[in-house]
Amino acid sequence: MQIIDISNDLLTAEVYPNDPVPELAPMTSLSDGALYNVSALYAGLHNGTHIDAPLHVFSDGADVASVPLDSCIGPCTVLSVPAGLITGDFMERNYPSGAERVLLKSNGRAFLHDSAAEVMLRLGCRLIGTDGLSIEAENASGSVHRALLNRGTVLLEGLNLENVKDGNYFLFAPPIKIGGGDAAFTRAVLITDYIFWSGAQHGTK
Repeated sequence: MQIIDISNDLLTAEVYPNDPVPELAPMTSLSDGALYNVSALYAGLHNGTHIDAPLHVFSDGADVASVPLDSCIGPCTVLSVPAGLITGDFMERNYPSGAERVLLKSNGRAFLHDSAAEVMLRLGCRLIGTDGLSIEAENASGSVHRALLNRGTVLLEGLNLENVKDGNYFLFAPPIKIGGGDAAFTRAVLITDYIFWSGAQHGTK
């Protein structure tokens, strides 16, 4: 089994315009005679590799602690897409058959059009990941976020897919549990050659 880390380092990842730059500040230090190294983190919830919650775009939306974990864990497909706006027509022709989780690889230069979002929803996509800072272009209206999050699709943004080939993997990317959070960091990984064993429950034959 091979585990591929597809997360970006929180402190060095590119920052979305106007978001805070993450900082790690020491509170106590062994070098100063303290018993422990203890640090505090200052960061925006959309820094680095993260999952968006419906609360990100809906005032009454569910928080990130309510994101269904079974959407964030399971078989997925990595799909290379061209830079620019990805349309519904492109998705009609290229969407991986039967895929419930799709990670879009474009070196951070591709963004979804509303029509692409609708096609992916219709085809049963439960999670959409991107190696861009956002699933939408910086000057977009937010309509893609609203369409996807309103229908329960999980958005996984800020991935590092540079060394990942197209194909099928097992994704593990649950968000950190933050009650009331509109997003949360995740250590997203892909697993290859995965095998799961299941047996009879105790007390059964």
